[in-house]
Amino acid sequence: MPDFNIQLHAIDITILVVYFLFIMGLGIYLGRKYEDAEDYFLAGRSMIWPFIGLSLFASNISSTTLIGLAGEAYSTGISVFNYEWMAAVVLVFFAIFILPFVLKSGVYTMPEFLERRFDGRARIYFAGLTIFLNIFVDTAGSLFAGALVIQMVFPDVAIWQTIAVLAVVAGVYTITGGLAAVIYTDAIQAILLLVGSIVISVIAFDKIGDWDTLVSQISPDKLSLIRPLDDPGVPWLGLLVGVPLLGFYFWCTNQFMVQRVLSAKNVNHGRWGSLFAGALKLPVLFIMVLPGTFAIILYPDLARPDLVYPTLLFDLLPVGLLGLVLAGFIAALMSQIDSTLNSASTLVTMDFVRKFYPDLSSHRLLIIGRYVTFIIMILAVLWAPQIESFSSLFKYLQKVLAYAIPPVVVLFLVGTFWKTAHAKAAFSTIILGNILSAGLFFAIEVLEVMSLHFLYVPPILFVVCCFILVIFSLILPKGTDEDATDLIWTKAIYNAETVELRSYRWYQNYRILSVILLTTTAAIVISFW
Repeated sequence: MPDFNIQLHAIDITILVVYFLFIMGLGIYLGRKYEDAEDYFLAGRSMIWPFIGLSLFASNISSTTLIGLAGEAYSTGISVFNYEWMAAVVLVFFAIFILPFVLKSGVYTMPEFLERRFDGRARIYFAGLTIFLNIFVDTAGSLFAGALVIQMVFPDVAIWQTIAVLAVVAGVYTITGGLAAVIYTDAIQAILLLVGSIVISVIAFDKIGDWDTLVSQISPDKLSLIRPLDDPGVPWLGLLVGVPLLGFYFWCTNQFMVQRVLSAKNVNHGRWGSLFAGALKLPVLFIMVLPGTFAIILYPDLARPDLVYPTLLFDLLPVGLLGLVLAGFIAALMSQIDSTLNSASTLVTMDFVRKFYPDLSSHRLLIIGRYVTFIIMILAVLWAPQIESFSSLFKYLQKVLAYAIPPVVVLFLVGTFWKTAHAKAAFSTIILGNILSAGLFFAIEVLEVMSLHFLYVPPILFVVCCFILVIFSLILPKGTDEDATDLIWTKAIYNAETVELRSYRWYQNYRILSVILLTTTAAIVISFW
């Protein structure tokens, strides 16, 4: 750790206080006009693409990600960026194949969509799993990451107290303002986040001198995206078969991300917003990952990787600028907290409360949603301090997902393209897939009977769950009331879209935009191969 005293100047403190008051005030103001559940949970389904894209980006690039990306670049190399560029590829897939069905179905949640394709058992399971991950992985992880930074300023304050304060601040505008408050504040916070990250990256690079100096002092393997099979970070086979599955869950099925797309005013705005978010992921290499590499030269003896970003923040920035960039960091923290709080509340209210009490009025559901948000906030606060026991925040997040999500990914992917898959087979896949996941986790992580990189866990579970779904779909009888043909992708759908897109200008054609995004992604990957 560098030898410097962390003391915020009055100017920095003023910037932070003004920011907090503005964000909370905006949430309270927006919440005054809400009258029903659709307004509160989906912003009246009226969002346009720039806000959707910025909100997706801000909700993903949280303080957790800022600390995690810089920390992994410091300890294992820039291969951690593979998760970011792969997001652009996954979002293209989402925009083409999944998004149209989700929006046209008019659902509130992704578990509700899964019920439309299969049955209520799949919905209840996926809702429960997502709520668990939202609380104990997403929200708790963001709270812990934010607390790490704030403890550098106030080292005598217990970490649980810092976590509690952060949760209350984010909870105020989320509880009162709903999804519209989340999306509008995310848009502001995304801009602050980008500005802050650019500033830190430029100053850190200036401290080093030039690119040749960096290359001469850093091991080549830490500046390479495509890594050998024995790489501890992202081996190439894990990148090929593991990262896309984690990305599919996160971007295509996770309620706290997809909920922004569900608020779109139409399919085009949903698609454009998703592709915009994918484009925003590409500069992450230069403004969020490489600063962790710069820190190898600037701070070679840090106690743990999670301290890289906070150290860059407080050591490099002058008075005033520190307040602005710190506001951007806290903005990132708030973006993921507000997103997960709002999505978990939506899941509890719409997938459990409304399902079992269908006569409740829309206004009553809105009130229940606010109470549920508060309860979820408390649970996340209680769990967040436990994350300190994990060696790396980023590895904590990825390992939990690796074991938990393969059965769900199978239901969405196979269910979208194969009409024979049915509800009984889906439920069998959920049950047997989770038994297998639990057994594999116990064998690898607890008993340590074998060593297996966590990126190989999802594809192994995915293949087995695919086998289970296919076999049970073929041998078990399909229910007589099952009809989900309108949720199955076909070549006829593609042909109909082709005709429709002829009336659009090139920059409105999502297929052309997708090709541009994929080409740019490929150019970056090849440059840092």
